[in-house]
Amino acid sequence: MARTPRPNGFSTRAIHHGYDPHDHHGALVPPIYQSATFAFESAEYGAACFAGEEKGHVYTRISNPTLALLEQRMAALEGAEAAVAFGSGMGAITATCWTVLQPGDELITDRTLYGCTHAFFMHALQRFGITVTRIDMTDPAALAAAISARTRMVYFETPANPNMRLIDIAACAGIAHQHGALVVVDNTYCTPYLQQPLALGADAVVHSATKYLNGHGDVTAGIVASRAELATRVRLEGLKDMTGAVLSPNDAHLIMRGLKTLALRMERHCANAEAIARLLASHPAVARVHFPGLESDPYHALARRQMTRFGGMIAFELKGGLDAGRRFMNSLGLVSRAVSLGDAESLAQHPASMTHSTYTPEARAAAGISDGLVRLSAGLEDIDDLLADIDHALGTVALQAAA
Repeated sequence: MARTPRPNGFSTRAIHHGYDPHDHHGALVPPIYQSATFAFESAEYGAACFAGEEKGHVYTRISNPTLALLEQRMAALEGAEAAVAFGSGMGAITATCWTVLQPGDELITDRTLYGCTHAFFMHALQRFGITVTRIDMTDPAALAAAISARTRMVYFETPANPNMRLIDIAACAGIAHQHGALVVVDNTYCTPYLQQPLALGADAVVHSATKYLNGHGDVTAGIVASRAELATRVRLEGLKDMTGAVLSPNDAHLIMRGLKTLALRMERHCANAEAIARLLASHPAVARVHFPGLESDPYHALARRQMTRFGGMIAFELKGGLDAGRRFMNSLGLVSRAVSLGDAESLAQHPASMTHSTYTPEARAAAGISDGLVRLSAGLEDIDDLLADIDHALGTVALQAAA
């Protein structure tokens, strides 16, 4: 009886997509093609590759077999036609923008962005004649009011780094497409396991693959996933000619290693974050918790619509503001004081003085990033150990406040 084909599940695609060991001497783990350049069978074949008439590899800045496999898997996980790998998340973002935007165009973005993305938009793009308009995109009506014939791209994060604001992807994509604008969503916080922006109407997804996709804190990398035509343009213009932000084959191999356990890790990240958020929300030293998994969170209903779980990131504010936040972080023992996120280790950092220090104080206030905000990435440790460490640190804050 013939076997009926059926789509593979998420983890099966993350582990197997695009690779057959029998095509590689039975090697279960895909080989690393640690080569900068590739030999041609003939001069004619080489010329055809450069002309785009053949799909052979020419030079690793453009493509490489190891990178190509990673790109195929990421496209399969995001539901995209194609993907392009980069040496960092900022490489993916800048290459996409330099490919799509021209002087005179407008980019509309949310008020809250990762600090380096904010700096690139406000200090680099505007230097080259591109207008950057920042609005509150948690209200789709604000996008409808701001968008114009000059708007070429609408860009946002959801959840937003660092304060967990959520944006309705489908609603904003519908408005943008009515005006011919491209919608780019940073899906780093969720990964395709928790959220599928392309299925909700986005045109391109960007990732810092440094974070959850790799999951082990030992690689910097980025990904763009989109329709094939746009991905080809980003590869040949934004990557090859404009940024050169190439990912090394060895780092691509490490990200594919991370993808094999992505679903398992995300379940643990989410479970730990939910438990930590409940502890924070119940503690008298905490003024506010930003986490869409709490029913009291203003974005809870939207999170249930467009995410499968609530993610591994938490932001919160302590009574006592900045001084209390510093005391809390300095009292942590198991949780590390470090930027980045999505590692096996739990990490805590202070956005106003660290990842989002590129904002002016006024811009931080407009973005909802208070001076006392703490961002916590829930790792994979045993939850009882994490709760004990965080509860101890909160206790030191409460003692200081009572003194």
